[in-house]
Amino acid sequence: MLSFNVGSKEAFEVSLADVSQTQLQGKTDVVLEFHVDDTTGANEKDSLMDLSFHVPTSNTQFVGDEERPSAHIFWQKILAIADVGSSEEAVATFEGIGILTPRGRYVVELHMSFLRLQGQANDFKIQYSSILRLFVLPKSNNPHTFLVITLDPPIRKGQTLYPHIVIQFMTESVATTELSLSEEVLAEKYKDRLQSSYNGLEHEVFSKILRGLSGAKVTRPSTFRSCQDGYAVKSSLKAEDGLLYPLEKGFFFLPKPPTLILHEEIDYVEFERHGAGGASMSSHYFDLLVKLKNDQEHLFRNIQRNEYHNLFNFVSAKNLKIMNLGEDGLDGSGAVAAALQSTDDDPLDPYLNGIKNQAGDEESDEEDEDFVADKDDSGSPSDASEEEGSDASLSGGEKEKSSKKEVSSSKPPVKRKPKSGDVEGSEKKKAKKKKKDPNAPKRAIAPFMYFSKAERVNLKNSNPELSTTDIAKKLGEKWQKMSTEERQPYVEQSLVDKKRYAEETAVYRGAATAAPVDVESGDESSD
Repeated sequence: MLSFNVGSKEAFEVSLADVSQTQLQGKTDVVLEFHVDDTTGANEKDSLMDLSFHVPTSNTQFVGDEERPSAHIFWQKILAIADVGSSEEAVATFEGIGILTPRGRYVVELHMSFLRLQGQANDFKIQYSSILRLFVLPKSNNPHTFLVITLDPPIRKGQTLYPHIVIQFMTESVATTELSLSEEVLAEKYKDRLQSSYNGLEHEVFSKILRGLSGAKVTRPSTFRSCQDGYAVKSSLKAEDGLLYPLEKGFFFLPKPPTLILHEEIDYVEFERHGAGGASMSSHYFDLLVKLKNDQEHLFRNIQRNEYHNLFNFVSAKNLKIMNLGEDGLDGSGAVAAALQSTDDDPLDPYLNGIKNQAGDEESDEEDEDFVADKDDSGSPSDASEEEGSDASLSGGEKEKSSKKEVSSSKPPVKRKPKSGDVEGSEKKKAKKKKKDPNAPKRAIAPFMYFSKAERVNLKNSNPELSTTDIAKKLGEKWQKMSTEERQPYVEQSLVDKKRYAEETAVYRGAATAAPVDVESGDESSD
């Protein structure tokens, strides 16, 4: 028992046998979490879930030092008595295992009836009867492999429940393990399920031992293959980037938030093309909406367009209802295919020209105009300034032009007396400077601008409270964190556009040489 006294009188006591786990939070706090008692009567609505103790470093009953403060001493005494440990020797132990949820590095002990996760501040004891299934899912073109342990009931950390433990192994990491089991126990209790020793890839050794001890089934990748011959497609869920694994009996999104969707729970799926709602989005990507029978929805966003056919064929083979984009019903053909199709004889994105023209209209129409304070967000100076500061790689001509504007705007205006007819002449001159040659080619769009156009509307829809400046900052931050591989589609679009601009500029300048235009009205747009 743990007795809490106030002065010389006992205030309350709790049974340490009821403690399911204990955590050390910071240097002064110890949290006890209790087993959920399913045997209480129907009238018992309340039960003790956790207690938190504050143990100051000046505590005289649990004297500690700089490395092990008083709370740490108290925590260790609880561990020695409570039902979170076991005198039973571990069958196998794996050191320094990286777990993504709940995040941290743990020592994983596999016992005969439970597994234990020991971290610096957390200690979880999980009965094998709580394990529903194991998933071994290699990452696509990545040196890591996910091993997911699905639980019911889930483990609990504070107020957060974790129904999936997501472990990340190095795919090529090798392990050799000797099981602490006698030959008699192996022969009697684990016949044909366990061997006395294992040698091989670490994630395979771990999954084989855990499967043998727990009896849980193991799910591996299905027959689905991506365009890169991987087992999953890149996508995002709730603003978190991850991998969507199409499995034989469901979909699994990893690593965060780990989301398992069984086929039997799905009402229908819908393929949605970016820009289908009239927004200016990159057609290099599409979304997959999964509607469940309980009316819950999961929207997997930003799937590369070249994954459409493989994913569509897989979904069709599973006889899942597909909601068409058009008015043809749910047959999954026609409008969906037409919206996302690509032509083999044209290596370029069929929607690229439309996006380029729209992007060019937004950008080039404002490049040579003076800033208007109340102009709307698309291509606004606040966005452009953020994009330049966030590795937006604006073209040199645009940067030079913006710097010229700053220099010219910093000069104080020169006052002079207008001469006769000077006012009328100056107005004509100003109007003449603003005039642009309509035949001048549209400037090339930088990679970040393509990324910004693809993501701005999504970001604005998911975060309507953000201002234009905040959206630009978040776009810049996300661009900075993107890998070279993730930036590649936008770089390719920019290279195509630069080639187009160079060709059109050469033709334009040749035409300008043959038939000179007014210098003041055509000079800036042809730079």
